[in-house]
Amino acid sequence: MRTGAADIVAGRRGGKAQDGEFRAAPSRTGGAKRRGRARADGGARADGGGDALWDGGGEGSRDRAGQGSSGGAGKGSRTGAGKGSPKGGDESSRDPREVAREICLELLAVRPRTRLELSTALRRHKVASEIAEELLERYDEVGIIDDAAFAKAWVTSRHHGKGLARRALASELRLKGVGAGEVGAALAELDPATEAETARALVARRLRSEPAGSPDAVFRRLVGMLARKGYPPGLTMRVVKDALAEREETAELADAIDPDAYADPDIED
Repeated sequence: MRTGAADIVAGRRGGKAQDGEFRAAPSRTGGAKRRGRARADGGARADGGGDALWDGGGEGSRDRAGQGSSGGAGKGSRTGAGKGSPKGGDESSRDPREVAREICLELLAVRPRTRLELSTALRRHKVASEIAEELLERYDEVGIIDDAAFAKAWVTSRHHGKGLARRALASELRLKGVGAGEVGAALAELDPATEAETARALVARRLRSEPAGSPDAVFRRLVGMLARKGYPPGLTMRVVKDALAEREETAELADAIDPDAYADPDIED
């Protein structure tokens, strides 16, 4: 099927579809009107006449508009690669062990991964369970997978980068498949004094960056922020109380806060 300049313009007016392709016009009548206008314009839009949506398009834009209409080729047929195939190859015709190694190494090149993360990725790519288990066991032996080291690095990075407290960090590590022992050892390196100092820094930064509101609104925002980051209630109330007491407009509210009423002896030192 031939695709003329007026048809491309009609598709352009029909709206942008996914992957940069353009849909056809919604009706024949609307398409005819647009083709008439395109002819009156001398085909300026199809020639790239300044429309931002066409910038840099050239032949590539026209090729995408007619994709699949000649030679029976669908999107991606020139490479023969399935979606997500490592190195753009055809997984069905390759050594499954090689495919599994490439999947893992591509993920590990971005950041360290837990055993569960790699196992989940291999299962998603339909790698046979015995091949996946064999590869992961080998990675365990040579130290490519080290959940204990991963947990320690994760705690350091997420606490200093995002200000997350031990409770939130423990939840994240469990979701990544790190065992209880490794989680506990990693969190032990984040002492309560460091956690409290980080909480105070978060509150001070929030007070500097946000416009002033009513004392109650300021109180709710600060408490909510620390709670979402996993700080325990008693520490949260102490830090917020101290911060509000330093401000004249919130000092009265700070006097009414009793941090001890929120303390949880099971999780706070």
